[in-house]
Amino acid sequence: MTSRAFAEERNLVAEACRVLAGRGLADGILGHISLRVDDDALLVRCRGPRERGLVHTTAHDIRLVRFDGTAAASDETDGWSVPNELPIHTAVLRSRAGVAAVVHAHPRRTVTADLAGIAIRPIVGAYDIPGAHLAAGGVPVYPRGVLIRNADLASEMIAAMNGRPVVILRGHGVTSAAESVEQAVLQAVSVDGIAGISLDVASAGGSLADLPDADLAELPDLGSAFNTGTAWRHEIARVRGIAAATAPVG
Repeated sequence: MTSRAFAEERNLVAEACRVLAGRGLADGILGHISLRVDDDALLVRCRGPRERGLVHTTAHDIRLVRFDGTAAASDETDGWSVPNELPIHTAVLRSRAGVAAVVHAHPRRTVTADLAGIAIRPIVGAYDIPGAHLAAGGVPVYPRGVLIRNADLASEMIAAMNGRPVVILRGHGVTSAAESVEQAVLQAVSVDGIAGISLDVASAGGSLADLPDADLAELPDLGSAFNTGTAWRHEIARVRGIAAATAPVG
């Protein structure tokens, strides 16, 4: 197996990293996305000798590694290193058979809301239907602000996650797990959106109130073609538009 393998998947993970950055969920050089490719290997955003940050991620930054962190092929190394927090990804993938993708990001609003004692709750309705249902199911918190760099800490995070799609890492960031890269990113976007609205309401002197159960039950499932497919096409168009608008002229 060579670095030419999984070209389409590498492009997907790379573009997803740029979406995270474009949404402000992964400012600078911190954050990574992984995608399981088989029982022993995953594609993950790695840091190379000319690291420029997630907004500049290319398919070349996405490396094929084994779950133990070693390169899956000799041409996957050449000066690149796996994330220090690779155990976040491997622990989730090992413990959740239905999960194929893991996002770890550092969304400022999500971190701020949690530190302010504001939980992610279903305060919105049709504004973000998938987000409302996600929040209603609960977004737990891992209460340690540590670098999750080993199996023991990753196990603690998994326990705090308690089978939910997203867990907030106190003073640190967020982990989002899903069947696809697209869904994992969109979950993180929804959580950060609700965190932002919560902070705005609190700063305006308002009180946060959960959506009534009757209203929550009334929110339809618009299906994956819309919730994920259409939403993802928007995210890609959005990040490409940002890149085009900020590209140097001449």
